[in-house]
Amino acid sequence: MPGEGADSGDGPTADERQYHLEVAPGDVADAVLLPGDPDRLATITDTWDEHEEIASHREYRTATGTVDGTPISATSTGIGSPGAAIAVEELARVGADTLLRVGSCGAIQPELAVGDLVITTGAVRQEGTSDEYVREDYPAVADHAVVAALVAAAEDLGYDYHVGLTASTDSFYAGQAREGYAGFRALGSDDRLDQLREANVLNVEMEASAILTLANVYGLRAGAVCTVFADRTTGEFRTEGEGRAAQTASRAVALLAEMDERVDETGVGAWHAGLGVDLD
Repeated sequence: MPGEGADSGDGPTADERQYHLEVAPGDVADAVLLPGDPDRLATITDTWDEHEEIASHREYRTATGTVDGTPISATSTGIGSPGAAIAVEELARVGADTLLRVGSCGAIQPELAVGDLVITTGAVRQEGTSDEYVREDYPAVADHAVVAALVAAAEDLGYDYHVGLTASTDSFYAGQAREGYAGFRALGSDDRLDQLREANVLNVEMEASAILTLANVYGLRAGAVCTVFADRTTGEFRTEGEGRAAQTASRAVALLAEMDERVDETGVGAWHAGLGVDLD
């Protein structure tokens, strides 16, 4: 179950409509999926039982509905950690306690293929947003129950997946060792992916570490699942399996609801594998 969150300080309080997301208490479910692309919201909600779009402002679009009878919401965050952090802040203020990053990524290990899923256990904080919250050696880790639910969902759906570490960057080009305009190469970019690969990092994207860090700071639970679009070991790029991460995260929310029920029924401190889940 989610822990006790920190006080929201001097920002908007939970009884106000939020400035960026334009959502208010009661608009979103406890669990919220966080895609980057606003257009990806339709890919997510198409897999639900039913849904209603709640708000649309700037890059932030929010819908709420049910999946397998479980309340669920989704809010797009745009590209990068600054926008994702705003979403975490304002969703927490209106009552969300479980946040699942849903997106695409580049694979940097040869065993990953385009279309595979990466389920994040922790993230390298190669972005600056989370540095403005906590010291640089604070870990960006996913909630263990969220990881377990995502793995169970991927197994249930029959999708190929990998579980491990993600690197989150602030730049799609320089930060991910891509060539910039007119052939520009950022200092150190030639070795950047090799260093991450040697450290057994699976993939690169732009939001997970900030979402995980803020969730832990505020006593929320969070995780991330991304579909591989770019194979950085071969140069292959295809938008294959875009809906797989969305389906997996949505199914995971339903499983988390069941896991939470079992925690409540048994009175244990946290969900563990011995409690099991029903995949039927």
